[in-house]
Amino acid sequence: MVFVELQGMMYRESGKFDEYFTVLDEGLAAEPDEPSLLYSSAMAAEQLGRLDVLEMRLRRLIELQPDNAQAYNALGYTLADKTDRFDEAKSLLVRALELSPDDPVYIDSMGWIEFKLKDYDKSITLLQRAYELERHPEIAAHLGEALWAQGREVEAKSVWTSAFDQFPDNDVLLETLERYGLD
Repeated sequence: MVFVELQGMMYRESGKFDEYFTVLDEGLAAEPDEPSLLYSSAMAAEQLGRLDVLEMRLRRLIELQPDNAQAYNALGYTLADKTDRFDEAKSLLVRALELSPDDPVYIDSMGWIEFKLKDYDKSITLLQRAYELERHPEIAAHLGEALWAQGREVEAKSVWTSAFDQFPDNDVLLETLERYGLD
């Protein structure tokens, strides 16, 4: 299994996600319930737009490890971001936060689902908390979007500018700035 993960990492680092997914998939054929392979292959599947595979593997991981906050968060965030299954996403994210209430990544995910549900006050509160805990460019991107949606464009631009100064190469932040015409 270690060899599979190392080989997969080499493909992932070089941006060869098809090969990355294939190596992990072959590893899962030999060890179908290996938690790290289930998680890694789910994330590789997401890169390839295979949300069906991501969902199947994360649900299996949750069956095997019902206290795996990372799996709940990954599935919940993906459903929130890539589908309109918001109620399901929110219940998964609630579970992730029950298991790990102070994790800024999980707080960010909850803030993002509240944004998708158009509860901007709740979204901003959560995203500000996440950003205080960890100055991460993706959290900044989300916080800026929530602020913008509430008509607080100056604050949004300030958050984005600060994050861009620190992380000028972050794809999520760059895509957000471009979408809002601030590239």
